[in-house]
Amino acid sequence: MILSDLFTDYTLRNVALGSALLGVTGGVVGGFTMLRRQSLLGDAVAHAALPGVCLAFLLTGSKAPLWLLLGGGLSGWLGALGVGLVLKYTRLNEDAALGTMLSAFFGFGIALLTFIAGSGNANQAGLDKFLFGQAATIVAGDVTVMALLSALALGTVWMLFKEFKLLTFDPAYAHTLGFPVERLGVVQTSLAVLAVVIGLQTVGVVLMAALLIAPPAAARQWTDNLGKMLLLSGLFGILSGVAGAVISASTANLPTGPVIVVVASMVLLISLFFAPKRGLLWSAFASAQRRKVLREAMQRGVRPEEEAVVGS
Repeated sequence: MILSDLFTDYTLRNVALGSALLGVTGGVVGGFTMLRRQSLLGDAVAHAALPGVCLAFLLTGSKAPLWLLLGGGLSGWLGALGVGLVLKYTRLNEDAALGTMLSAFFGFGIALLTFIAGSGNANQAGLDKFLFGQAATIVAGDVTVMALLSALALGTVWMLFKEFKLLTFDPAYAHTLGFPVERLGVVQTSLAVLAVVIGLQTVGVVLMAALLIAPPAAARQWTDNLGKMLLLSGLFGILSGVAGAVISASTANLPTGPVIVVVASMVLLISLFFAPKRGLLWSAFASAQRRKVLREAMQRGVRPEEEAVVGS
């Protein structure tokens, strides 16, 4: 019944499409941040978007999604820029810089949100939904904006795939070849900001980081090839988004954003246990086989290395 509603129910269709766009963009863009050990950058950018949303409302007096997302995107980008400046001009390491920016921007956002709530402005109702998302309010126009942003992000990844690949695995070598490493890093950060902007309405600033971490972490368990990993990550993101939207719609008072994150986490757990070669069960089986071979060799009085020679 719910699956057929995906094509007939206006609200569910928009939520599912928006969630799928968020999933594929977060999965692909998050793949690079995860491999560069910058997964918390997405968390910092997401939390830094909150004051931008609040300031956009204060300046325009409108809750039009375009203005709020624009403000959130600009604030998130400034937060990411702040992390880079802290790393460049201070002695703080990366996790301290990320924690500093995350706390400062998010604290400022909460202060603004509290100020708006006490201002008596009747139009502010629902603004706090950006903390955990408000997927049910997505309309066709929002999906169109999300699709354009997603196309921009994925198109950039497609055009700069080779450069991003080199930057991810060997930035020093990329620098010696003359690639603009710093600019490419800024582009990757900007793509993370785009992914956050897409997800603000769906999962909110608090949960957005999960969609940049869980799908690529799950995909990494299944393959060692970057292209295949990004493809799988995008597919896992789409699966999480659509499945979360459907499950949420099937039960009353079940918020969409948290359900999407739960589904993404379940995909990650399944991958961690059952993925071939990297999965925990596969590793346990391989270890048991090695112990069995060693035990049999010792019972026959043959050393393991001699066993391998005999077996060959």
